[in-house]
Amino acid sequence: MSSHFYAMMSRMKNIERWGLMRNTRPENLSEHTLEVAFIAHALAVIRNRRFGGNVDANAVAVAAMFHDTSEIITGDMPTPIKYYNTNIKNVYKEIESIAEERLISLLPEDLQDDFNPIYNPDDEVKSLVKAADKISALIKCIEEKNSGNQEFRSAEKSTLTAIKELNLPEADMFLEEFINSFSLTLDELK
Repeated sequence: MSSHFYAMMSRMKNIERWGLMRNTRPENLSEHTLEVAFIAHALAVIRNRRFGGNVDANAVAVAAMFHDTSEIITGDMPTPIKYYNTNIKNVYKEIESIAEERLISLLPEDLQDDFNPIYNPDDEVKSLVKAADKISALIKCIEEKNSGNQEFRSAEKSTLTAIKELNLPEADMFLEEFINSFSLTLDELK
């Protein structure tokens, strides 16, 4: 029996993000997910090395790789709509859950149990992935602003505030040590 799971995963590159905003450079779901996985892994390593944590950084990275795959089915719901009120937020969470179950069902039956923890990680993993997702959004805002696109100015401020409100020391440390580099040119990164 053939499985369509990975063919569906490959469609992530067709899902455009930031649909309500003018972009100087489009970003697709595949690009975003890889960046979130890099950042989530870094946050886990920082937690373990600098804050006495004991989280599996690789499991965090894998959870980040799959964190938005439901959007293959649902599309990218813009944040202002997704979080407009509690009712919309709760219904959308339910829709995401149904989409994730649909994706898992595309796997051969003997592999499905291995994907359930990826789609339903523990709270520690979820918090690191959420922080990484927000940091990725902040990076997009910085890149757009650096390209002269003022459309992302208020999104940058609100995203930075949202990251700070997470109260995660590893996220604060990532911002302190890494975020300024995203405003540099290639020559300045040497």
